[in-house]
Amino acid sequence: MKNTGTRAGDEVVQLYTRQLTSSLDRPVIELKGFQRIHLLPGEARKVSFILSTPVLQSLDKDLHWVVEPGDYQIMIGASSRDLRLREILKVH
Repeated sequence: MKNTGTRAGDEVVQLYTRQLTSSLDRPVIELKGFQRIHLLPGEARKVSFILSTPVLQSLDKDLHWVVEPGDYQIMIGASSRDLRLREILKVH
């Protein structure tokens, strides 16, 4: 993230996931994490998230936590309508 303005400010960087194919009913997009960062004018900072098992888990029909194999879209941005990074994660 980079502050291109002339004043210091905060940004909330948000991590979203979307399972592209699922045997379960899932939300279209899910907020899975966020970080609030403070940036001075012209300052840039790298933000990272750990994609651990709980980030991809969902409840199956028997109410057990599972991670289904398949493709997951990983999205990062300032909001669900301002996504600046989109990548596909394959789970086997």
